[in-house]
Amino acid sequence: MAVRRATVADLPQLVELVRRYWEFEGIAGYDAGRTERLLQGLLAQPALGCAWVADVAGTLCGYLVAVCLLSLEHGGVMAEIDEFYLVPEARGRGLGAQLLSALEAGLRAQGCVRLQLQLGLDNAAGRSFYARRGFRAREGYELLDKALG
Repeated sequence: MAVRRATVADLPQLVELVRRYWEFEGIAGYDAGRTERLLQGLLAQPALGCAWVADVAGTLCGYLVAVCLLSLEHGGVMAEIDEFYLVPEARGRGLGAQLLSALEAGLRAQGCVRLQLQLGLDNAAGRSFYARRGFRAREGYELLDKALG
């Protein structure tokens, strides 16, 4: 098993994993073509963020995508975990922790100063996973959201 940065060669499997993630989370509007184009752009422009994959003998069993932005408040580039998914049969074996550790090390090496994420209120397992890895709710803040399209 290898945890590594995603490459263009991973796109067919990665697009399928994204579909499975959206299905798992109940996210509507999945479009394979749009997903592939967005991932191609992400891989071609590292300043936008990065994608990491868990590869078992040439078969991808998980992925993690983080997107980057400049923050004056936090004094540099910060990242947000956009999507993080492991196929059910790969869970509980430490792959998620390895993906997250690889992402954090890669972001640090690029000079990223902060990593954040959004988590569903009912996702107790996810909350526990992230808490064990040092993530906390930001005291005094609440995420607000507005669709622009």
